[in-house]
Amino acid sequence: MRCLYYLAPTLVTTHGISEDLHEVGIDDWFIHVVSRDEAGLKREQIHSSNYLETLDLLRGGILGANIGFVAGVVAAALVMFLEPFGPNVPNYVYLIIILFFTLFGSWQGGLYGIATQNKKLERFQDDIDAGKYLILIYAARGQGEKVKQMMRDQHPDAVHVATDRQYVNPFSVVRRKRRQKNAQTAA
Repeated sequence: MRCLYYLAPTLVTTHGISEDLHEVGIDDWFIHVVSRDEAGLKREQIHSSNYLETLDLLRGGILGANIGFVAGVVAAALVMFLEPFGPNVPNYVYLIIILFFTLFGSWQGGLYGIATQNKKLERFQDDIDAGKYLILIYAARGQGEKVKQMMRDQHPDAVHVATDRQYVNPFSVVRRKRRQKNAQTAA
């Protein structure tokens, strides 16, 4: 799945793009808009972006977990080497130390991520602040070119500003259901 980024100048254009994307076969679940006009998006019944798209929660949590894991391994090695609790410490204690540091790092990284804007959206912030609408379109294989062609033909005022490899919510029920459906079809 790819995420296509388009900048639209107005709410009316964004609404038209949303309607035309439905006609091309893109569901509402795969269209999200980043804007400072949340009330306008709600009024026009357009999906606004979610916290996983606008904040660096996942990235921060993963980075924090990795740093915590390394710190946990170092702490466990120090406990093993220095033996502050004696020589007969069970092995699971070292795993608990590593797990504690990993979870703590993940928590701290998540808190940092909540306070930070998503790195993928930083370069568009000036346009969003100027009142433009950043449209994130998640296109499955084979749909990307169809979407791009439709946007060129029907919405030349919307500018294609980026394509990302993947920008989906990994916890999405829709994604899991689609994977299950594909697995059943393949079997």
